[in-house]
Amino acid sequence: MLRFSIGFGKPLWRKACGNDHTEFVLAAIPLGGYVKMLDEHELKAEREAGDVGEMHYSEAELARAFNRQSVYKRIAIVLAGPVANLLLAIFIYWLLLMQGVTGMRPIVGQVESGSLAAQANMAAGEVITAINEKEINTWSEASFILFDAALESKVVSIEATIDGNELHLHKLDLTGLSQEVEGDILTKIGLAIFRPSVLPVLSKVFPNSAAEKAGLQVEDTILYIDGLQIESWNDVVNVVKVSPGEALKFTIVRNQKTIKIIVTPRVVKEGKAEVGKIGAAVKIDKEQLDAILIKQHYSGGESLGMAIEKTYKTSALSLKMMWYMVTGKASWRGVGGPVTIASYAGESADLGLKPFLSFIALVSISIGILNLLPIPVLDGGHLMYYMVEIIKGSAVSEQTIMLGQKVGFGLLGLLMILAIFNDINRIVIG
Repeated sequence: MLRFSIGFGKPLWRKACGNDHTEFVLAAIPLGGYVKMLDEHELKAEREAGDVGEMHYSEAELARAFNRQSVYKRIAIVLAGPVANLLLAIFIYWLLLMQGVTGMRPIVGQVESGSLAAQANMAAGEVITAINEKEINTWSEASFILFDAALESKVVSIEATIDGNELHLHKLDLTGLSQEVEGDILTKIGLAIFRPSVLPVLSKVFPNSAAEKAGLQVEDTILYIDGLQIESWNDVVNVVKVSPGEALKFTIVRNQKTIKIIVTPRVVKEGKAEVGKIGAAVKIDKEQLDAILIKQHYSGGESLGMAIEKTYKTSALSLKMMWYMVTGKASWRGVGGPVTIASYAGESADLGLKPFLSFIALVSISIGILNLLPIPVLDGGHLMYYMVEIIKGSAVSEQTIMLGQKVGFGLLGLLMILAIFNDINRIVIG
């Protein structure tokens, strides 16, 4: 190995180590990285391009060249990167599952009139217990299954109970929804997560939020917003949500004194709409939390099995989504670029360590799966060449490899242009 680089572009730091004098590099663009192997074909290409002068290697060094290794060794080397991405995701999920997972019980809140959920006769207050005969414990599990079903345009069977007794069966028709799966699938279906009626007393004000800038504090009780009487936290959410960027007059009680404060909700993109958020959390007592939250604990062995299963299912769903986008069954609007990734990373970090680690695991899976695609210049492209080599008994010609690299760079360029376009579209148009 000649170089091990974290990041791409101009090296910011480099150091040669070991008997092989492998160069370890920290580069300027922190998007992944690469390994440069001793390879006679690459050396020849660099000489022809004038990037290097005459270099001579001993027979012992050439015997270790990448291109002289058996095809199975080369396959193992190329697979190492994507496999490491998937193993990282498994490790993160394993750690999180062993710590215990807290989720929201799948209690149906408001059902939007005329929506797919309304057509299936779903009603507020129902607790979803199974989807397609698979037991459901949290909204996260329900969303994953519904997203997959929407991608395949399926009709799903939903079992739900009211007050833990009366069983209701619903047929939810998701055919034709595959082009609309980006964003919150529950909103597309017309379902809202149940939120209990909670007094509008602040328990947290997030740093650099609209609430903090306006002067709101923990323990403040909100009485009115623009003259509208506030009876619960849901009232606050509903008013703020439809008022992005508008100056709202809050009347609050603090230390038994009535105070008026102007709060301007931050503008946040949610799908094609703009909504307002102030960056504050409400105080909920333990009984109310216990009614809507469920915490699941697993042993080390159970956690490992579930981590492997979660990584596998997420990988399969990612591949399915990519295939449907290629075949036109799903929209390309869901492809995100660096701006989207940075935005989600920042939001997950604000929510805490566990959400941020979950996001890192998801990105790691995405990178691993992307690298395994049979596109020249990616690891999957090299694996494709090696499969051809095994079948025909000889290596793919250099001319074919060079042509494949041009096609691969072109496809990746188009993908990057699409991702950046989607980023701009989300920011400017919504």
